[in-house]
Amino acid sequence: MAKRVTRLGGLLAAYQRRDPAARSKLEIFLLYPGVHAVLYHRAAHWLFQRRFFFLARCVSQWSRFWTGIEIHPGAKIGRRLVIDHGMGIIIGETTEIGDDCLLYQGVTLGGTGKDQGKRHPTLGNHVLVGSGAKVLGPFTVGDNARIAAGAVVLREVPPNCTAVGVPARVVRCAGQPVFYADDVDQIHMADPVLEELTAMSERLEQLEEELYRLKNRKGMKGRPA
Repeated sequence: MAKRVTRLGGLLAAYQRRDPAARSKLEIFLLYPGVHAVLYHRAAHWLFQRRFFFLARCVSQWSRFWTGIEIHPGAKIGRRLVIDHGMGIIIGETTEIGDDCLLYQGVTLGGTGKDQGKRHPTLGNHVLVGSGAKVLGPFTVGDNARIAAGAVVLREVPPNCTAVGVPARVVRCAGQPVFYADDVDQIHMADPVLEELTAMSERLEQLEEELYRLKNRKGMKGRPA
């Protein structure tokens, strides 16, 4: 019992750290749907593991109705998962989520419909998934990874990296952690496509300047002395 209370206290403290609107742990416990969804899932997962599948789905469906967050009772969720707002989140049956992760509204951790057995993603520790992002398939998103809002991730994301775009591409990793779960900025993420387009535009301007200089030199040489 004491262990469960300690875990609940850690979950509420995680919400306080990451949500500037949170006033107290009591408010979080009573009013935050993400907390309710995780607590309902603990009960549903306990039933699922003991093969009370119908009861497990009853609990998860009640949680979906009450919170707007759909978590299959078979999903494995680590400690201190923070679900910010949470409406429209879907977490599939074979999903695995590590400790200290952060999910925003509209996130889907789902499958592609082509796989058997393990069909859904595995998230490491300290992973952030931005609003509306879709992570689809039985691959791993590494520790400290960051998925931008609206991204569609269809392949593995290495640890300490950021995935952006549709389909998502991984930003070059520096080899050091670039993000921790308490950093909730979803906006200031480098877009590799935009970086390439910018580099091409700058190169084109340089070539145009060189061409202009060459034309001027030819014009100077052609003039009579």
